[in-house]
Amino acid sequence: MRDVWLIAQRELVHRFRQPVWLVMGLAQPVLYMFFFGPLVEKFVVHTPGFPPGDPWTIFAPALMVQMVIIGSTFVGMTLLAEYRAGVFDRFRVTPANPVSLLLGKVLTAAGSVLIQSLLIIIVCCVAFGLRPSIFGTMLCFLIIGLLAVSLACCSYSIALRVKNEEALSGALNAMLLPLFLLSGTLLPITTELAPEWLWTLSRLNPVAYVMDASRASFRGDFTSDAIMPGLVALAVLTAASISWGVATFSKVDE
Repeated sequence: MRDVWLIAQRELVHRFRQPVWLVMGLAQPVLYMFFFGPLVEKFVVHTPGFPPGDPWTIFAPALMVQMVIIGSTFVGMTLLAEYRAGVFDRFRVTPANPVSLLLGKVLTAAGSVLIQSLLIIIVCCVAFGLRPSIFGTMLCFLIIGLLAVSLACCSYSIALRVKNEEALSGALNAMLLPLFLLSGTLLPITTELAPEWLWTLSRLNPVAYVMDASRASFRGDFTSDAIMPGLVALAVLTAASISWGVATFSKVDE
């Protein structure tokens, strides 16, 4: 735990010395909030098949999941920069366990996402009158944090396996687009709204279940049928990604 905290502390100091990450990470969700959100509020939610609840209880968690998908997927690029500069090798020869190096980094990525998610909720409350459930928001934050950990682990693992910025960028972009479009973030993918083939494809995406669970929890609907499948999918995704990350960090070539 001490090693994890030391790595996380270093990552946090590095991030806060360059606060542009906060602005850039929030830029896209904020633009969607102001330029796409009013359309959701005025028109889209009146279409049959949309999840129940206030328009912003549908859209706000989608913005947070969108931010996780885009932000956490590309953290591997920073790891490759450290690998090229020799920083990663210097960490490898210290007494710190490689697992601590992974966990310190992914926890920092999750913490960054949670800070940005809190800011998104504050903006939605002030600008659009959002009134989320307190306990639902806490569960939604837990879901968002674990999803960030999962995607960050996958990104770091791919980075250490390809060890090439161009190859990593191509692999992440190829993974990002279907992961994002089939998650139902911008528009919910339901049996009433989507054709059968699109609904079937979305069910193969674990992030789609996580998205449904985050919407249900955010509006405080703890009896929703979407909660349990989403939590199970998230648990499996988190366990698999951390296991992959631990194996990769433990066996990476010196």
